[in-house]
Amino acid sequence: MSRALVTGGSGFLGSHLCEYLLEKGHQVICMDSLITGAHSNVAQIKHPDFSFIRYDVTNYVNIDGPLDFIFHFASPASPIDYQKFPIQTLKVGSLGTHNTLGLAKDKNARYLLASTSEVYGDPLVHPQTEDYWGNVNPIGLRGVYDEAKRFAEAMVMAYHRYHNLGTRIVRIFNTFGPRMRIFDGRAVPTLMRQAILGEDLTIHGDGSQTRSFCYVSDMIEGFYKMMMSDYSEPINMGNPQEMTILEMARLIIKLTSSKSKLVFEPRPPDDPQVRKPEISKAKKILDWKPKVGLEEGLQKTMEWMKKAVG
Repeated sequence: MSRALVTGGSGFLGSHLCEYLLEKGHQVICMDSLITGAHSNVAQIKHPDFSFIRYDVTNYVNIDGPLDFIFHFASPASPIDYQKFPIQTLKVGSLGTHNTLGLAKDKNARYLLASTSEVYGDPLVHPQTEDYWGNVNPIGLRGVYDEAKRFAEAMVMAYHRYHNLGTRIVRIFNTFGPRMRIFDGRAVPTLMRQAILGEDLTIHGDGSQTRSFCYVSDMIEGFYKMMMSDYSEPINMGNPQEMTILEMARLIIKLTSSKSKLVFEPRPPDDPQVRKPEISKAKKILDWKPKVGLEEGLQKTMEWMKKAVG
């Protein structure tokens, strides 16, 4: 039986990935510092092949015994988080990536980096293709996350080229589903929480900025297909169905039958105007594309959110 390490395994994506790997028959080690992850996300996993280690991967990382796969998902991932923890975000993208790559080299394990569409910054190319180098403000408030992930990608490719390590990079576009933190500041949980509670829905700017929303189960399947592939260059993962934030807010009001109103606030600095993945590589190389429709995914998320807000 193969063994997999998931760093950031108690986070939104990490916890779903741990469950998926167990279903596929892997032993799973979940490692998380719990800076932004929640142990409750994995506390329900009662499986003999699952273990949890509370640990910060910016320190030296060692795992006893063999290791076949490392999924490096540790990092604050929302603007609220990485502005609250800017140094930790930079360290987990640099030191954490270096330490886990060293572990992969030592164990001869295959390695997958959870990168992000934020490497494209506020893009001047639309939709975003993997060969686009991005438009990032390195000293802006979002720069700590953007540049940490860009550095992490460079480090992964260096290990791949210099040490001939089997590495994979996925650039993750907006993802939603159960277990998103209700106060993490991202669009879907924020708007859904406000609608369920009957609060005003806050829109940054005029709401014309676009995002592309992928349901979590589709994304997790993509991660697994990428890890099991032989492709080492970055691949975009997301749903190419693009919509404005204003359209998303109105859809959530409709689905929740909420009486909430829309209120408009200033946009944060460096907030990307457009975001849409070009996923032809994922389709061709991995035979992957999103399957869950937007409204279906939102309904599933809403069932969870109603319980989460109490």
